Parts: sequence; structure tokens; C-alpha cells
Amino acid sequence: MSQITKTLRPENTNMFVIDLEYIVPFEEIDPLIEDHRVFLKKYYAQKIFIASGAKVPREGGVILALSDAREKIETLIKEDPFHQYGVARYTITEFYPSMMDPALSGLS
Repeated sequence: MSQITKTLRPENTNMFVIDLEYIVPFEEIDPLIEDHRVFLKKYYAQKIFIASGAKVPREGGVILALSDAREKIETLIKEDPFHQYGVARYTITEFYPSMMDPALSGLS
């Protein structure tokens, strides 16, 4: 069994779960996938996004992010082509992680 660590995240940041729910048929989602991936890569490069992927079943997706302010997450989501074309609804949940597997301690 893995030990649990308290070395959780960069100082003064919280974690965010960004839940996307598709609100249009897949025919409108699929042409935007590549542009959506470009958006994701931009924020992976800035070490804001730490994980992302499609839901199962494919009803949307989930992005895990780190930030010092919810407002920053709300602002960057507006750059997502899914948001710009109105094909997904977003729910942002901010949380303060109090425990994390040591395998994830390299997030800082």
C-alpha cells in the first residue's frame, strides 16, 4: 500500500476539477477535438492542467488543474473551443487536497 504524502501542490494553489458536459450531438463535437487538444496542450505547458480525458460513457470530459485563483480557471476556460462554440457546459469544483499518493508529489 502506498504511503500518503502531505507534499501536495505548489504553495498557494488549490486543485480544480473542471467537468465538461456535451450539450450537442457528437457531430458538432468531433470537428472541434483537435482545437480542444491545442487548448489543453497550452495549459499543460504552463503546468496548470495536470490530467484530462474523456468521460466513460463519452458524455463529456474532465480536466484536473492547479491554480491560485478560481477566476483564472474561469477565464482560461473561455479559450476552449468547446466553450467558444457553445457545445459544452462546464462545472468547476475547487478543492484543497489534504492527502495525495506520493506518486503525484511531483506536481509542484
